Amino acid sequence: MSITISGSGITSANIADGTIVNADINSSAAIAASKLSGVASTALDSPSVTGTLFVDDGSTVSHTISNWSDDITYVITPTNCTVGSVNSSGVFVVTHTSGTPSYTIKATTDSLGLADSSVVTKNIGFNLSAPTLSSPADVATATDVVYTITSTDSGDDKIILDIGSSNFTYSSVSVGTASKVGNTVECIGFTTNNPAVTIQFTAEATYSVTAKSVNIAGTYGDSASSSADSITIADQTYSVDFLVIAGGGSGGSKGNSGGGGAGGYRTSTEGTVNGGTVITVTVGDGGPSTSNTTGTTGSASSFSGSGLTTISSAGGGGGGHSVSVAGLAGGSGGGGGNGTSGGAGNTPSTSPVQGYAGGTGYHGVSAWGGGGGGGSSQVGYNGSSAQGGNGGNGTASSITGAAVTRAGGGGGGTDTTIGSGGTGGGGDASNGGNGVSGTANTGSGGGACEDANNSGAGGKGVVILSVPDANYSGTTTGSPTVATDAGGTGKTVLTFTGTGSYTA
Repeated sequence: MSITISGSGITSANIADGTIVNADINSSAAIAASKLSGVASTALDSPSVTGTLFVDDGSTVSHTISNWSDDITYVITPTNCTVGSVNSSGVFVVTHTSGTPSYTIKATTDSLGLADSSVVTKNIGFNLSAPTLSSPADVATATDVVYTITSTDSGDDKIILDIGSSNFTYSSVSVGTASKVGNTVECIGFTTNNPAVTIQFTAEATYSVTAKSVNIAGTYGDSASSSADSITIADQTYSVDFLVIAGGGSGGSKGNSGGGGAGGYRTSTEGTVNGGTVITVTVGDGGPSTSNTTGTTGSASSFSGSGLTTISSAGGGGGGHSVSVAGLAGGSGGGGGNGTSGGAGNTPSTSPVQGYAGGTGYHGVSAWGGGGGGGSSQVGYNGSSAQGGNGGNGTASSITGAAVTRAGGGGGGTDTTIGSGGTGGGGDASNGGNGVSGTANTGSGGGACEDANNSGAGGKGVVILSVPDANYSGTTTGSPTVATDAGGTGKTVLTFTGTGSYTA
């Protein structure tokens, strides 16, 4: 028999306890909630969604319904994004498309008496864009390393440089403030600038260094890390050969004058330098020519750097002249005027010897001869009644890959036979014109001359560095001449004729 019951015909008061049993209900028939009176409608629990609420522009993020059930359908309505299907673990993928992304989600079911859950809204923010990071050269420990971090997002107000190790000391930052925090350096206050962070590694290793951008208030999510910079900190010590020659002295220019002394000459094949060391080079000028007076002493040449012993060569001494004026002391001494001694060499005193003394001038009854200027390998010759003394000879060096002689003394003057300049660029004297200048960039002394003429100027000095090809950094100032694999020796040779530097 079929019974029709009105929408509110059955109430709890009309049904006695125990009068309806399971067998009385057809399980295939759905009983609509509208047919039930006095029975409360229970709502589903709201979806509990976990996962980061920040996404990269145009990228994806995974969210999880932690109270997921396979008996429940989840209705997701996206805005400015797309949403994938929910898998059997309650995970779904949100893909940003444009604008500011968000979505709503609710749970629903056809089960008896269970209403839809309330609607949950998820607003998704953006992650900051990753900064870029410079790639400094490999260096030794306790050497400054500068990382420049370039922000690519205006929303960051903190940048974190991650060394991946605490084996470093923080030195400084170019803009804002920074501090070491564990394995990182945290930079703030840089506004629109890009901080350059200076650190020193304290242990030898290969390090992988990254940087990321942060918004302190959390309005934006942290950026991904930048591309990693790999830097190797190791003992970068290697040999550096050097030749340091000062400017030569000019010759005397009154009567039977002495030749100018060569600039101090210093060389070594045993020097060492640490990678990252800046070697500063100074090249001395030759003493300028004179007229009717004593010659002029040249200027010193040197090179120096952190952790290095400064190497300095003294300028060559000027030549004396006929009115009983001795030659001047210097790296090599100037020759004496007639009847006077030559100037001392190796002044100031160093070991090994920089150069030698000038020759003594001769004073006879009717003949005179100025002494020759000292050279880097030989004392200047004494003057005689027959001629002015020759300049002392220079010294050969193969630092450039071929043997070259430099730093010869200038020739002494006389009324008869003039003195010749020493080998390596020393200038000849003159008895009727101007003395010959020392050859430029050899540090040689200038030749003497007679009254009313100009003596030869001293030759400008030179500084030459030689490093193994494999260690040459290519970082210089002052435009030295650079010869790679000079003479097939496996060495790169830097020839400085003026002030400059080389970073090892």
